[in-house]
Amino acid sequence: MRLTVRAAGILALAAMLVVSGCSSGGGSKPVSRGVAAKLDKETESMLERESRASFDFFWNEANREKGSKGYGLVADRAPGNPGLSSVASTGFGLSALVIGAERGWVSRKEAEERALGTMRTLLDHAAKEHGFLYHFLNLADGTRAPGSEVSVIDTAIALNGAITAGSYFGGEVQKAAEALAGQVEWPWYIDPANQQFYMGYSPENGFAGHWDFYAEQLMMYVLAAGSASHPVPGDLFYKFQRDTRPYKDGEPFIHSWFGSIFTYQFSHAWFDFRGMKDREGVDWWVNSVRASEASRAYAGDMAATYSTFGTDAWGITASDGPGGYNGLYGSPPSGFDDTAHTTDGTLAPAGALGSIVFTPEASIAALKHFAGKSELWGKYGLTDAYNEAVSPAWVGPDVIGIDKGITLLMIENYRSGLIWEMYMKSSIVQAGAKAVGLSAASR
Repeated sequence: MRLTVRAAGILALAAMLVVSGCSSGGGSKPVSRGVAAKLDKETESMLERESRASFDFFWNEANREKGSKGYGLVADRAPGNPGLSSVASTGFGLSALVIGAERGWVSRKEAEERALGTMRTLLDHAAKEHGFLYHFLNLADGTRAPGSEVSVIDTAIALNGAITAGSYFGGEVQKAAEALAGQVEWPWYIDPANQQFYMGYSPENGFAGHWDFYAEQLMMYVLAAGSASHPVPGDLFYKFQRDTRPYKDGEPFIHSWFGSIFTYQFSHAWFDFRGMKDREGVDWWVNSVRASEASRAYAGDMAATYSTFGTDAWGITASDGPGGYNGLYGSPPSGFDDTAHTTDGTLAPAGALGSIVFTPEASIAALKHFAGKSELWGKYGLTDAYNEAVSPAWVGPDVIGIDKGITLLMIENYRSGLIWEMYMKSSIVQAGAKAVGLSAASR
């Protein structure tokens, strides 16, 4: 197995761990720059239900003890693994505060206070090396969770959340976001031999693996190239392998190693790639549209084998499964011969919902499908995953922060474009986009 994408990093960590239009920020309605046309009441109600419940995860499952060294850190999952925070979940949580304030689910004052406190925790207390945060932290005090690695991708997600919140709230929150970004010494995490980011680092074992294949890492190059304190060359954006293939007779696209659908979504949750191409002429937005269409087609093809799947039940992605968390869940194309992914009938609703900006009709059809299954709904909306192909049928007992996060952010971008609008205002992001060569595509 190649240590090339996030799933590989998750698996390596599991082996080490036993712990299993624009708003001004003033609370006015955003000018819609989203994807959605006018929605019918049923669809709007379903989107609101899942969005609000997903937000509640980030609001409730954070350290809310003011004065605590872990204040604002968000749990990796709930209700499992109490006391364990994920830096990525915290990054999604910072973005969630923007949505919650804008939609009036909490007051702007409450959200701003939580955002500032969270960033001060990340700045002053969270365990880090050369500005890079550890993947998992103890929720109580921000110290390193046993065996956790220093994660470049999870640091990037945390920065994305900080930048988004900084753009929205301004003032001290924005200053804190800029300070957090300024701490990250990007060149330290790059292998000078091949100009690729390492996959992971631990004090015990040093650096391991490389981001040598496409996955969710596009955000890293933009942030690193746009850094005001420790920038790296924009050319790193072109140093990973871009293997391009179709699924059956569909359109070809640059695929990730395991074909997990989240890899085509995460960077797009913040960076608005619409209408842009890179120096090699790649339209990454179109790439994710094609990947989403391929994921749906594969689920339809596999419906006869696994009863969970169908054209309205698609989006195979890294998630919990009957045997525990599985970072290999995905669909073809994968690897070099379509054998790198795993499929066992497990489906995470976040897969299809995280693609709602790319495939609105298909994703909304999937949401309607999920909405008809009462067993999937709980305190924080849809469960992380389920599998109807096993006997008895399995429904995951937990929700996972990164899955609730991609669901919440992509639904908001679909409805209003709010997260895109806030993130793209950042001078760091604008400088990074220019440095890596992202520019308006000629149509």
